Amino acid sequence: MRIHTLFVFIIVGVVPLYLFSHVLLDNYKEKAVGDRFTQMQNQAVMLSNLMLPTGYLTLADVPEIDAEINRVAEFYQGRIVVVNNNLNIVEDTYGLYDENKYLISKEVIQCFNGSISKVHDEENNYLILTHPIIHTTEQQKVVVGAIVMNSSIKDIQSILAGMERRATIFILALTMFIVIFAIYFSGRLTKPLKKVVSSIDHLTEGYLDEGVSIKGYYEIEKISDSFNKMLSRMQKIENTRQEFVSNVSHELKTPITSIKVLAESLLMQENVPEEVYREFLVDISKEIERENDIINDLLSLVKLNKAAGEMNISSVNINELLEQILKRLRPLATKQGVEMIYESFRPVIAEVDEVKLSLAITNLIENAIKYNGPDGWVRVSLNADHKYFYIKVADSGIGIPEEAQDLIFERFYRVDKARSRESGGTGLGLAITKSVIQMHRGAIKVYSVEGEGTTFNVRIPLTYISQM
Repeated sequence: MRIHTLFVFIIVGVVPLYLFSHVLLDNYKEKAVGDRFTQMQNQAVMLSNLMLPTGYLTLADVPEIDAEINRVAEFYQGRIVVVNNNLNIVEDTYGLYDENKYLISKEVIQCFNGSISKVHDEENNYLILTHPIIHTTEQQKVVVGAIVMNSSIKDIQSILAGMERRATIFILALTMFIVIFAIYFSGRLTKPLKKVVSSIDHLTEGYLDEGVSIKGYYEIEKISDSFNKMLSRMQKIENTRQEFVSNVSHELKTPITSIKVLAESLLMQENVPEEVYREFLVDISKEIERENDIINDLLSLVKLNKAAGEMNISSVNINELLEQILKRLRPLATKQGVEMIYESFRPVIAEVDEVKLSLAITNLIENAIKYNGPDGWVRVSLNADHKYFYIKVADSGIGIPEEAQDLIFERFYRVDKARSRESGGTGLGLAITKSVIQMHRGAIKVYSVEGEGTTFNVRIPLTYISQM
C-alpha cells in the first residue's frame, strides 16, 4: 500500500507539473519565434521603403541604405540578401555577391507572386524571412524585388535552456519533497492498518474477548468500531454455541437420569406390588417420550439450519392450512378449557413450504393453548395485502415478562422452566418457528403483557424469494 501511495503521489504531483512546464516552454518558444518574425517583417518593410525612392535595386550604390541593411543584419546576428526583379543579388551582407550572381529559390519565386515566406531552421537555430519589395502606383502594386533576411535565435534558445534548467531543478526538488511526504504520509496511513492486522492475528489465537482500539483517521476508527461489533457478535455466537451445547447435554441427560433413578428404585426393592411396577413404568415411559421429543426437535432444528435450497416450495391455500392446524389442536384446547377463535379476512394463496410452515404455526398455537388458563381463549387471524400475508396468534394466557421477550426465540430458553416441563415443552419450539419464518424471508414479532396475554405477529411474502 505504501508503494501504491508513493506511486499515486508521483503520478498526481510530478507528472502534471512536468507536462505543464513542457507546455509552458513550448508556448514561450512559439511566441518568441512569432515575435521575432514580426520584428523581422517590420524591418523588411522599413528597408523596402528606403530602397524604392532611391532606385537602390538598380544602382546598388547608396551608402546610407547599405549601412542600414548591415545594421539590421548585425542586430539580428544574421544575413540579409536583396534581390531585384531579375533575381540578381543587389546586396549581400556577407559580401559574397557580384554582378553576375543570382538567387533562385522556391521562397524567392513565391515572393514575386506576393507571398511572404517564413522558415524556422531548428537544426541551425535560424529564422529565414523572404519578404517582397512592393512598388505601389495609382494603378497597381508591383513586386520589384525581395529581401531574404536570416536571424539567429541563439538568444531565444539560451533563454529556453535557462528556463528548462530551472524547471528541471524545480521538478526534481518537488519530486524529492513529494517522495518524502508520500513515505511519511503512507506510513501514517498504514500504521493503523498494521495495528488492525496485528489485532486480527492476536484474535486468531483465540482471544475473542479483547477488542480493537485504534485511533487515527475517521475511516480507520470506523473500521475499528465495525471490527469490535463483529467481535462482539462472534463472542455472542460462541457463548450461544457453548450455552446450546450445555443445554443440549442437560436436556438430554435429565430424562435419562430420571429413568435411571426410577429403574434403580425398582431394582433395590423386593416383592414390589404390581401397581408400583406399573406406576414406575408409566413414569419411565413418559421420560422416554420426553427424550424422544427433545431428539426430534433437535433434528428438526438441524434440518432447518441447512441451506434454503432444501425448501419444498409450492402454492398453498393458507386458509385451509390454518383450518387443518386448528382442527388438530382443538382437542388439546378443549382439554385445557380454552376457546379457539379463527378469523379469515380474505382468501390467501402463497408460495411456501407447507410442512415447515405448518410446524411453525402449530408451535405458536400450541404454546398459546398450553400457557393459557381455564376459560381462556386463543384467537388466530389471517390477512394479506399485495405483497405479504399476515398471521396473528393472540391468547389470554400468562404473558411473557418484558425482560424475557428478546430471549424467547433462543434455543432451550424457557420463561417458566417448571411449567414448561410439566406441559412437555423442550424449549426449542419458538427457535424452530423463527428459523422457518426466516427461511421464508419473513419476520415474527411478539407483544406481551405479563398476566394479560401474548400476541405473535407473523409476516411472510406471498411469493417465495430464494436466497442468492
